[in-house]
Amino acid sequence: MGPFHEAAERNQNKPPIGIRFLESIKKKRLSYRTHQAIVLIVTFLAYTSYHAARKTTSIVKSTLDPESSKVELKFVPWRITYSSEPVERKSLSWKLGDGWAPFNASDGTALLGELDLAFLAIYALGMYFSGHLGDRMNLRILLTIGMVGTGIFTSLFGVGFWANVHNFYYYLIVQMLAGLFQSTGWPSVVAVVGNWFGKKKRGLIMGIWNAHTSVGNISGSLIAAAMLSYGWGWSFVLPGLLIAFAGLLVFTLLPVSPEAVGADKDEDELDSPNKAGEEVTEPLLVSDSDVKQEAVGFIEAWKIPGVAPFALCLFFAKLVAYTFLYWLPFYISQTAIDGKYLSDGTAGNLSTFFDVGGVVGGILAGHISDRLDARAITAASFMYCSIPALFFYRSYGHLSLGLNIAFMLLTGMLVNGPYALITTAVSADLGTHSSLKGNSRALATVTAIIDGTGSVGAAIGPLLTGYISAKSWSAVFTMLMAAALVAGLLLTRLVVAEVAAKIAESRSQGSPASKAQAAAFDV
Repeated sequence: MGPFHEAAERNQNKPPIGIRFLESIKKKRLSYRTHQAIVLIVTFLAYTSYHAARKTTSIVKSTLDPESSKVELKFVPWRITYSSEPVERKSLSWKLGDGWAPFNASDGTALLGELDLAFLAIYALGMYFSGHLGDRMNLRILLTIGMVGTGIFTSLFGVGFWANVHNFYYYLIVQMLAGLFQSTGWPSVVAVVGNWFGKKKRGLIMGIWNAHTSVGNISGSLIAAAMLSYGWGWSFVLPGLLIAFAGLLVFTLLPVSPEAVGADKDEDELDSPNKAGEEVTEPLLVSDSDVKQEAVGFIEAWKIPGVAPFALCLFFAKLVAYTFLYWLPFYISQTAIDGKYLSDGTAGNLSTFFDVGGVVGGILAGHISDRLDARAITAASFMYCSIPALFFYRSYGHLSLGLNIAFMLLTGMLVNGPYALITTAVSADLGTHSSLKGNSRALATVTAIIDGTGSVGAAIGPLLTGYISAKSWSAVFTMLMAAALVAGLLLTRLVVAEVAAKIAESRSQGSPASKAQAAAFDV
């Protein structure tokens, strides 16, 4: 190894300054559980800030491009109210109502779709490289760089408001660079959490922890919507400042692994023996200080049984989820609910119910998959059930505000449930697959492959929506229902294997439950 790699290894095993400060105050080493609590809290806040920064674009869309809804909204009371404001407020009313060039032209919706594509395409591509780097360098440093960089370029998008920038390519380049830095987040936080938590109740723990996605979307929506009245630039700058601050918190406090802080793994009850007669639950990552582990290569990671089908499933699952992430507020603002149209800010606030459902769905999917010990069955079932939920939301969500919220909650639960399960517990399962023979340096790469492939779908969905929605929102929902169906079908082989394993287990009555999951992934 070269001197750079050796220096990185030394830094990896040095506790962060915040941990050393806490230990100096307590005058003793922090316990393993304290470290686990710090890891969960800091990574939760970190990825919450990632999603809060990512969500702002969807809230500001209808402000940048109100043209497509002006024909339908010109007689709506809230528009008339803005027009009747006192003279000193008219400039603000014009900004909120007339859009922002070049997005307020006839092709504005398509241009916004292209921004989404640019962001998510670079994000997906960057994800593969970030996972590769994550298994080879200090995850705390990688996360810090990614978060500060995301904050800078998210803020620069908003700076265009005060700088009076109307050049499409400025916003395109800024979004692409923001996507590149955003790609550092997911592989890093999953790998760090994986370093600290064992297999026991992994689905439930990660399902609860994964609520950061929805909490970030909700907080990002509320912040962006609240800032619109002060100028849409603030809707980007404030989340940008928040994620940069969170990046400094990560640099100060985040311990990337037990080895980095000298924690004793024997203290972890999650890795302790189960009840009498049961097997000892192996830690999520097995580290042997006497054995020099080599990071798993990109191609080798793809060959791990189960990686390809779950990655392709996530392609279509994220296509659905990210179409809602980027276009739901815009869709709500263009849809008459109980005969009334909602303002941009109100539509943004209402869209948060989708993410509330997502929190419930992530926890529920993780808990069910733990109880059944069947990740593929759980994920496929949720995807199939999301199809009628999407149909009902499109067909009946406009009848009343109550029905809209109810169907939005249900759709969010069923769409985000498998998305959360695959990107957390499933990625952790596959990143520590038996074929790796205990190698602890594959988790970030496997996570990046699965979520990176999903992010390609996340780029395509919003892009297609930008074009299709100009003609028909019903066609958009048909596309989403088809994607959900394909996502479920891609897991068919693993579902069959899990069912067969369950049947064999029930007959033998002597096989450990964990073999059902292993049999499915070994197919």
